[in-house]
Amino acid sequence: MRPARLLAAGFGIGYAPLAAGTVASAAAVVTGAGLLMLSPWALALAALFATAGGYLAVKRAGIDGDPGWVVIDEFAGQWITMLALARPTIPGLIAAFILFRLFDITKLGPVGWADRRHGAFGIMADDVIAGIIAAALLILVRLSRPEWLM
Repeated sequence: MRPARLLAAGFGIGYAPLAAGTVASAAAVVTGAGLLMLSPWALALAALFATAGGYLAVKRAGIDGDPGWVVIDEFAGQWITMLALARPTIPGLIAAFILFRLFDITKLGPVGWADRRHGAFGIMADDVIAGIIAAALLILVRLSRPEWLM
């Protein structure tokens, strides 16, 4: 398998037999929690790499549409969401997972607009935007009800 396709497939996670996007998001939560425990900067760099590297990998592999096996966008969006957490807690990780998946699946507002774009931009942008919206909501929760994420 070519490196671009391997990265686009989330190092093989995209070939999960059922719900590859959800499986990839769950894997991103686990790996993201470890990165967040190391440093918020480690998670930020991973999110940046997944976003930029994912875009380049999808473009280089010539992928059009949004095939189910392409899940690097789920990693990018989920890690962006998790940047709103001060530290990894079980309630916080669950909230980050649910919020990101909610926006990724429902395609509300600008997420839907981005999803209708073509090529690498469309594949990556909807999940990045879903991650940004979910992170903003998590920040609001952290500011107003921090005990919910403890």
